Amino acid sequence: MTGPSTADALSFELSERFLAAAEEWGDSRVVSGSAAVESKVEQALLEIEHLVSGATAVEFDLEGETVVYEPSGDLGAFLDDQAAETGLEPDRLLKLHVDLFARAFLEDDRGVNGGRR
Repeated sequence: MTGPSTADALSFELSERFLAAAEEWGDSRVVSGSAAVESKVEQALLEIEHLVSGATAVEFDLEGETVVYEPSGDLGAFLDDQAAETGLEPDRLLKLHVDLFARAFLEDDRGVNGGRR
């Protein structure tokens, strides 16, 4: 995808957990590795943006395993607030949020409640 081009863009490396989930997602849908990673990144960023700003589309760059993304104003402010509270950089916080969505949208044989009854 063609995405951010300004100095406000954040960048981070995808985790092994995220890459493994993307591979699993791609295998179940017969999608190539790079296309699966790109789709999973888009899903994660879109979910995060939608939750914070109501956005319905995102644009980003994926350079190998590095994501470059310029968050909306709302998401940028949210990450800045979290950075002030935690001492973590906004890039790191975005990576953590993206990683939370690594296994989202995967079929799971444990059922809806994760096997808990």
